[in-house]
Amino acid sequence: MNRIPATLFEFLEGLKKNNNRDWFEDHKKEFKSLQQEMKQFNEAVFEDLKTHDDVDSYKMFRIYRDVRFSKNKTPYKTNFGCSFHRVKPALRGGYYLHLEPDASFLAIGFWAPEKDDLFRIRKEFEMDAEEFREIVDEKQFKITWGTLEGEELKTAPKGFDKEDPNIDLIRKKQYVFTKKFTNNEVLSEDFQQKIGESFTTARPFLDLMSDILTTDLNGASVL
Repeated sequence: MNRIPATLFEFLEGLKKNNNRDWFEDHKKEFKSLQQEMKQFNEAVFEDLKTHDDVDSYKMFRIYRDVRFSKNKTPYKTNFGCSFHRVKPALRGGYYLHLEPDASFLAIGFWAPEKDDLFRIRKEFEMDAEEFREIVDEKQFKITWGTLEGEELKTAPKGFDKEDPNIDLIRKKQYVFTKKFTNNEVLSEDFQQKIGESFTTARPFLDLMSDILTTDLNGASVL
């Protein structure tokens, strides 16, 4: 098993306190070393994912912030993030790993579904949400991922009944689950194993949502 570098959080804490180019340039060698180790760790997570899901790529996010349209002008992110991509168009949703001092987590699901996809999901839940609820209420899934998160409307979307029994799902704009980790858990020798176990538990949810997004309301494939 690969391990997270022991100095990762120390570096990110220093960057958070000194988020400027002078400090970063003085610690550029340390950053490059951590970046390479994180690449190796993410590659190991990716290879593990391939043993139980069809994933075709992953993306490590740059540490440099895009400050053009942000009020926060600090030049660097104070976390390491990586997303892992399922094979489209048949498989939808994705996996995410976020490492930040006292704020590390895994995430799965749909962060920004396209307009048509969001409508399709809502129509499915309007018709029947029983299978979705069974999956996300399953004991091991709930222990691992907790409850559904994501932004939502205050009322029903246009064209939907606010009294619908599944309105709690229909008004969602995102369908996301997260799992938090302490610093010590992230730095432990079995963290990669815990990621693999957590992502494996997510499969029924991701597969159901993929099935919804690749069929019409009659269950016929749209691919």
